[in-house]
Amino acid sequence: MINDKTNNGGSFVSARMNLTFNYAAGEAASRFLVALRDENKIYGTRCPSCSRLLVPARSFCPRCFVDTTDWIEVGPAGTLVAFTLDRSLQCHAGAGKEESDPGVRNCLGLIRFDGADTSLVHHIGEFDVDTLRIGMLVAPVFIKERNGSILDIAYFKPVEADNARSI
Repeated sequence: MINDKTNNGGSFVSARMNLTFNYAAGEAASRFLVALRDENKIYGTRCPSCSRLLVPARSFCPRCFVDTTDWIEVGPAGTLVAFTLDRSLQCHAGAGKEESDPGVRNCLGLIRFDGADTSLVHHIGEFDVDTLRIGMLVAPVFIKERNGSILDIAYFKPVEADNARSI
């Protein structure tokens, strides 16, 4: 629908439109997302200059501006290094079961994998608000029909240390 309007001698057109577009993730992000989709694996890249392991994988080190070429599998489990509970958002699909506090709608966490120097932001699910803590191990829960998106990981859930490598 288009509306012509006049404003102090000038005129403008107000219209609504939907734009369809494709996002090009780039070589490194595409490879990272394809590995999530096809392998259920999480990869990082190592900087050849400073040796930092960057997760999610990046094409260059943001500290050294050096191209990264070494791909290293991390996980599947990682350590929750920070989190936030949100009572205003709708719960992320599949991440329910926050039974001890029905007011919690969403939880986002920073997950750091063993050996990594950066963290991945993602949804946390299947948690008990009373026992959620920094330092706990979390593991990814993948959706069944993946399409090459970061949301191929539905969420990360708390796991016991004994089960962290067998996921």
